[in-house]
Amino acid sequence: MSQVGFIRSKQEIKFLILYIAERLIAPVPFEGIQELAMCDPAVDFFDFSECLSYLVDTGHMTYSQDGLYEITEKGMQNGRACAEEIPYSVRLNAEKLTEAYNQRIKRQKQVQSFIRQGKNGTFRVMLCFNDDDGTPFWNMELCVPDEDKAKALVKRFQNGPEKLYGELIELLFK
Repeated sequence: MSQVGFIRSKQEIKFLILYIAERLIAPVPFEGIQELAMCDPAVDFFDFSECLSYLVDTGHMTYSQDGLYEITEKGMQNGRACAEEIPYSVRLNAEKLTEAYNQRIKRQKQVQSFIRQGKNGTFRVMLCFNDDDGTPFWNMELCVPDEDKAKALVKRFQNGPEKLYGELIELLFK
């Protein structure tokens, strides 16, 4: 364990992981929890990995077949009881990073796109723009002649579905 930072033990790393996991709005991959737990420079990869594995083994976290981690009720209870053991500045930083990560999760659920190869060598691009509840505002399927054009459509859609939706509505009402 590194001596730079506020986290001083593997026990505190476990508390930090539970603290973060309780605030996540959806199950996340290893890299997601790792990114958030590294909010303190004293947390190193190997200690983090060992602590996360321990939390799964003890039933504080689950690991799904999809490779996602999620806190359990047991983890929530124990995490709440031990939250004060995490240094205040680390908790604040973890909350800030977790909030931003949750925004990315929400955005991924709101803006979805898929590419699949169609018949005759064409590509089908499915674009979906949902509200916070998952109800679609806009679903569109387009056929394009090649994969590069399909990827370009997806990229443009991912970067600004609100603008495209507005332009489409404006065009349709003209």
